[in-house]
Amino acid sequence: QVQLVESGGGLVQAGGSLRLSCAASGRIFSIGAMAWYRQAPGKQRELVAGISSSGSTSYADSVKGRFTISRDNAKNTVYLQMNSLKPEDTAVYLCNAVIQSYSTGSFWGQGTQVTVSS
Repeated sequence: QVQLVESGGGLVQAGGSLRLSCAASGRIFSIGAMAWYRQAPGKQRELVAGISSSGSTSYADSVKGRFTISRDNAKNTVYLQMNSLKPEDTAVYLCNAVIQSYSTGSFWGQGTQVTVSS
C-alpha cells in the first residue's frame, strides 16, 4: 500500500516562509512526476508546482519567483519552499505523485493546512 504524507503546514504572517514536505512510503518501484496542489474554501483545486522525475519544474503564475519545488529521490520526498507568503496563499496544500507499485497510479496525500495572516 502506497501512502503520501505531507507535513510542514501552519500559521505564518504575510511575508513569512514555510517549507512543506511530502514523503511517499510503501512498496514503491519508481516515482514519476510529483506535484503540489492547493484548495482554498469555495475554490477549485489548483496546481501550484510540478517536478518531473528528471527535475524539470513548472509553476503557477501566482507563485513564480516565490515558491520552489524540489525532490529527493533517495528519500521519495518532494518539497515546496514557500517564501514571501501572501494571505491569498491560504489553502490546504496536497501533494500528488505518479507511483509505480504493483500497478502504476496517481496518489494523493491527505493535505496540510497553510494559513497566512495579514
